Amino acid sequence: MTFIDGTVVNVALPALQADLHATITDVQWVVEAYALFLGALLLVGGAMGDQLGRKRVFLFGVVSFTAASILCGLATSARLLIIARALQGVGAAFLVPGSLAIISATFSDADRGRAIGTWSGFSAITTAIGPVVGGWLIEHVSWRAAFFLNVPLAAIVVALSLRFMHESRDPSRTARIDWSGALLGVVGLGGIVFGLLEWPPLGPSHPLVIGSLVIGALCLGLLVIVERRARNPMMPLDLFRSRTFTLANVLTLLLYGALGVVLFLLPLYMIQVRHYSATATGAALVPLAIIMFSLSRWAGGLVVRVGPKLPLTIGPAIAALGVGLFARAELSGSYWSTIFPAVCLLGIGMTITVAPLTTTVMAAVASHRAGVASGINNTVSRVAGLLAIAVFGVLLAHRFDTEVTLRLDHLALPPAARAQIGNELPKMAGAELKNVAIEPGQRAAVQPSIDEAFVSGFRLVIIGAAILALAAGAFGAGIRNGGRQLERGKTSVA
Repeated sequence: MTFIDGTVVNVALPALQADLHATITDVQWVVEAYALFLGALLLVGGAMGDQLGRKRVFLFGVVSFTAASILCGLATSARLLIIARALQGVGAAFLVPGSLAIISATFSDADRGRAIGTWSGFSAITTAIGPVVGGWLIEHVSWRAAFFLNVPLAAIVVALSLRFMHESRDPSRTARIDWSGALLGVVGLGGIVFGLLEWPPLGPSHPLVIGSLVIGALCLGLLVIVERRARNPMMPLDLFRSRTFTLANVLTLLLYGALGVVLFLLPLYMIQVRHYSATATGAALVPLAIIMFSLSRWAGGLVVRVGPKLPLTIGPAIAALGVGLFARAELSGSYWSTIFPAVCLLGIGMTITVAPLTTTVMAAVASHRAGVASGINNTVSRVAGLLAIAVFGVLLAHRFDTEVTLRLDHLALPPAARAQIGNELPKMAGAELKNVAIEPGQRAAVQPSIDEAFVSGFRLVIIGAAILALAAGAFGAGIRNGGRQLERGKTSVA
């Protein structure tokens, strides 16, 4: 459910933008509202499952996630959809952490590896087919069907869970759940994201923008203080004494930030500028999932054979090259010569990186803390896209506004028509010109001007994302080889 939802929504963005007359900021919020609450509450969801019962919390997550999905499908405005997506993120925060924990608690040591392998296989399969199936539903039914798809899946999950799943919990977890840390995380990330998303329409000097950024920064600073003093912190900061653990998480932040930007902007470019169907756009991303699925077993053994440093340097570098190839975007061109090579290189780079990165994170701390270390790294990967989309959204909006103004000024449009077009420009490439009163010749020139301005912003942001991925490789180069780099007690890894 969560893997399908994560890939389908990006493909659905152009359709829901047109149907709900949403601006580009609204579209960003559709993605960001979900990522904000999922990223900020993920560790809390895992802690609640360990303490209150993994089955109970997992089923609560499934039901709440599905109810929020129904609200998404019924939304009649961008604002209602954003609220429903936020609720969906809360549900996912209780659903996602429990899946692997339940597998670990249910299966014996002999069967656990095969069970996790099956889980990984289904994750890869749904990641691959999700955009295609969702794209077909969006194209032939409605973007709303992409959310309603969760309902029958949830019914199957609940029925199977009630029949076969046993309750499990961690008896050592008796301390109070760190709700203060969770609240500070939501408000801190929310303030930063709100300020960055509202920066383009309101301007950097607007009190709401400045106030949001200041409150967000203060709450994140306070979060560090609270987590240092908490008896049962949501995010134990002493784990970051490990140089390897810290570098691995910085790498995660940068690389997944770049990936999040690509997966957000690419469907908008393909559908709104290149006029691909939703189905074709979903299919265009399938090679990435196939490559990651096919090579994951090989990549999993890289740490044993060559150590973590080489794959965590080379992998992000190849991914950066793949991301950079998207900057060749034009108003037209063949998929096989423009998008396909970039998707394949991105897939190869991510494959080389992901399994060694997970292994390195888990090996960087004492074995009894592997669960919380994995949870932190998972949270970082979720927050990465959240922050990157918000930051690069400012860059995209600035370049688009500059370029589209220059291009439209050269067309000498009537003032009334220019004002009507200006009302549509917050939608960027999704601007609707059918009701604008201009001559056919001018209309034919306006749409390419808007598309060219969007492509210009797209290229700039993609180059920035490639730099992020390349920087991730630089941090990977700082990770040292040398067997299992474990922390024991108070010993920190040099």
